[in-house]
Amino acid sequence: MSLSSMTGFARSHGTSGPYVFEWELKSVNAKGLDLRLRLPSGWDEVEQLVRKRAADVLSRGTVYANLSINRAHAQTTVKVNEDVLSAVVKVATELSGRIDAAAPRIDGLLAIKGVIEVADPDRDEAEDAAARKAVEASFTKALTSLIEMRKREGETLRTILLQRLDEIEALAKRAEEAPGRKPEAIRARLAEQVAALLETSDRFDPDRLAQEALMIATKADIREELDRIASHVSQARAMLKAGGAVGRRLDFLAQEFNREVNTCCSKSNDVELTNTALEMKNAVEQFREQVQNLE
Repeated sequence: MSLSSMTGFARSHGTSGPYVFEWELKSVNAKGLDLRLRLPSGWDEVEQLVRKRAADVLSRGTVYANLSINRAHAQTTVKVNEDVLSAVVKVATELSGRIDAAAPRIDGLLAIKGVIEVADPDRDEAEDAAARKAVEASFTKALTSLIEMRKREGETLRTILLQRLDEIEALAKRAEEAPGRKPEAIRARLAEQVAALLETSDRFDPDRLAQEALMIATKADIREELDRIASHVSQARAMLKAGGAVGRRLDFLAQEFNREVNTCCSKSNDVELTNTALEMKNAVEQFREQVQNLE
């Protein structure tokens, strides 16, 4: 199954009778699915179907869907409301004898609210019904194009994420082979520190110091963390191979990666091992950033 990104863009347009329309879809990252529609006045009937179709094929992402519609060759009519105009003229005439003012001008009368009425052309129900079906079909076409683009982006992300996993695996192997993490190396380093302490004072109990050194050596071992990192790499590769809406699960796995790498950093008492762990932490962070683009 393909992987899908949450980012994409698509357009589709068409005509139906006197109507010319266009859909524009844009999707970006989000924790869930959020469809934000902008519909022209009078076209709210398509909303329910559009939302259902989007929810059927998308699971995550904020999707901005904008519909623009024009009615071609539609003549808007402008007429004077005679009743309102007569009432305004009557009032103006009555006031002319009481107030010293210039007679009202035509442009002033026409600017009064209600004198001029702008009417849209009559709409045909059959034409409107056909246009709604065409608009809905056009949305489906745009949605299909959006999904295809998200899948192309998803396949690119798959390649990038597999590369990051290869890096993490290689760094984990380097950490495992680091001379400084071997138990004997840790014990030798601690033995040197114990010897230095014994040289400075005779108040230390050698047996107690040896026991403490063994405990510290045990705690400093990162075998368990490296095993879990290897397991996480295997799980992540399996998810990427299976495809589908795996973004949330991979994001959780990336957090687990980060936890294990942080533990490796905190346990390390060796410069080479610390540097390797820091490189691994950077690769894990890059992995997580890319995962957050997946559906």
